[in-house]
Amino acid sequence: MKHFYRTLACLLLPACMISCRKDNVPTPKPANLVYKAPANFRVVGYMYIEDAESAAGRNFDLQRINYLNIAFINPDEAGKFTSLAALAPMISAAHHNGVKILVSLGGGDAPAWYAAILSDAGRDNFVNELVQLVLDNNLDGLDVDLEGDLIDNNYEAFVGSLSAGLKPEGKLLTAAIATWESNLFTDKALSAFDFVNVMSYDATGPWDPTHPGPHSPYGMAVSDLDYWTNTRGLNKNKLNLGVPFYGYGFGAGVPVNIDYNQIVKKYPNAENTDKVTVAAGGTIYYNGMPTIERKTTLALQNAGGMMMWELMADADVDKSLLTAIDKTANPGND
Repeated sequence: MKHFYRTLACLLLPACMISCRKDNVPTPKPANLVYKAPANFRVVGYMYIEDAESAAGRNFDLQRINYLNIAFINPDEAGKFTSLAALAPMISAAHHNGVKILVSLGGGDAPAWYAAILSDAGRDNFVNELVQLVLDNNLDGLDVDLEGDLIDNNYEAFVGSLSAGLKPEGKLLTAAIATWESNLFTDKALSAFDFVNVMSYDATGPWDPTHPGPHSPYGMAVSDLDYWTNTRGLNKNKLNLGVPFYGYGFGAGVPVNIDYNQIVKKYPNAENTDKVTVAAGGTIYYNGMPTIERKTTLALQNAGGMMMWELMADADVDKSLLTAIDKTANPGND
């Protein structure tokens, strides 16, 4: 998903998990949240593992999504994981609300030792560890978010073996993919996934300050879906269109990275546009509610669902991007 230097807030948790109280179950749906995730349209949300394990995720309304990906879990150098017991309340709450819950591997800054674990020598043991992790924790599947150099010659064999281990158990295998890395994904590797989340964002950002501008424009979404369907031949129903719940700032007087909820708190009427320019001259680019609505309409026509990074960056219901998705996908469902 987003790289560390892009988020400035993502802490990888390689093998250790944060403990939480047993009663950290998400609270019931607030009365003013009236929309529900549509039955035949995937609404996939990523949530940082530290939020899912702690009270930070308790107020999130699980009824507005139908898939929850917990990001990220990563092994130690031996390919081993420690307990996911701290996720038990969230797993239980998700299932209570009819939401499928997966854990996501990797991330933009996945540990370098993945290369060795995924090699011929380590792959079988690692796949066995992952399948057992899913079964032991009553998860609905795994999401693979390996990026860059980790989409190497071992990737196809890894996801193929993982699919062979998970599918007989009735578990899902999904992936986060980006069009800018499209040449790294073989057709055979893509065929291993039940569906894929297209990261249609980060066209530019703080790592490229000489190219300020929108990092997730509507045209990028159109182009990304067109590529994966018409060039790579994937069925549109296998694709989820990924959208950002954050913005990037360029120039003086703006943060280089900011969550959507902070944007709308700080800048009046920001939810109705895609950029904010401050007196000092800097500009923040993001997706406001109208663009999210347009992208949802696009996904309803040319994809099988929507994906968002990251759920806890959303705003309250009246300015919520997730609510904008709900309203567009489920008009009149109140």
